[in-house]
Amino acid sequence: MDLGDEALNAAIGTGLARVETLLLGELNKGEDFVTDKVLHLAEAGGKRFRPMFALLASNYGQTPLSDDVVKAAVVVEMTHLATLYHDDVMDEADKRRGVPSANARWNNSVAILAGDILLSHASRLMGELGAPTVLHFADTFGVLVTGQMRETIGAGQSNAVDHYMKVISEKTGILISSAGYLGGMHSGASEEHIKALQAYGSAIGMVFQIVDDFIDIFSESKDSGKTPGTDLREGVFTLPVLYALEEDSAIGEELRGLLTGPVEDEETVAHVIDLLRESTGRERALADVAFYLSEAEKALEVLPENATTAALRSLAQFAASRVG
Repeated sequence: MDLGDEALNAAIGTGLARVETLLLGELNKGEDFVTDKVLHLAEAGGKRFRPMFALLASNYGQTPLSDDVVKAAVVVEMTHLATLYHDDVMDEADKRRGVPSANARWNNSVAILAGDILLSHASRLMGELGAPTVLHFADTFGVLVTGQMRETIGAGQSNAVDHYMKVISEKTGILISSAGYLGGMHSGASEEHIKALQAYGSAIGMVFQIVDDFIDIFSESKDSGKTPGTDLREGVFTLPVLYALEEDSAIGEELRGLLTGPVEDEETVAHVIDLLRESTGRERALADVAFYLSEAEKALEVLPENATTAALRSLAQFAASRVG
């Protein structure tokens, strides 16, 4: 991704190469029957956004892109990968990053254990980084698991939109926020700048997740590479849908009658998407994207104006622009 500055592109590109080398080197440790499982998703690729953010965050300290920063970036990515293995089991997913999910290729038990091994690798690196990192990640992982538990149990009698926002904050926002914290801390950034990086990470995590959910419903396959309505087919109702279901209108009433679980009939999926386009769900979800973009911008205002801050601002705008 072009960060808008030639020197910054080169530095972060080199840093990400170091992240990749350490990541794959760590995951290659152990028995062959273990390593092929834990390397499965790492080698399938991915955006590596979280480690990139950790590297960018380190530019606000005295030792940017240091060995400890790279190690911290790998910890974040390993943890992210571990959650993907576990999520795929819980969601009964068949694909991940364009390849068969671990649970589909092997079985649920193997996928869960692969995620656990990833967490053991991450824990070892955290130990090398010191007690503050271990303590931080204990809190971070607690929030991640709370988010997964909250999603699994469901909203119950609480407001569905509030429940959704808490889940994505805990499942997506927290780990990106953590990347900012660790990148800043391990480069010696000031407490004020570290807090700003955490706030930016949390806000941008919300933007990414809401936009991803938006794309699932409203994008064209030729643009997104995804089949519209995948979440609907799985009975997963994301923010635009939840807002539409709240609507006091004929559209809202019809949707409440149709969306009582997974939508399996393709004709019904198409009709639901048409109804969602006519509802206020789209505009209300876009308003939330705008709100979290403004929160990200507030955080950036605390940071010095330089090439890194400009790059973070561009990343936020890019995340929002994917809605088309």
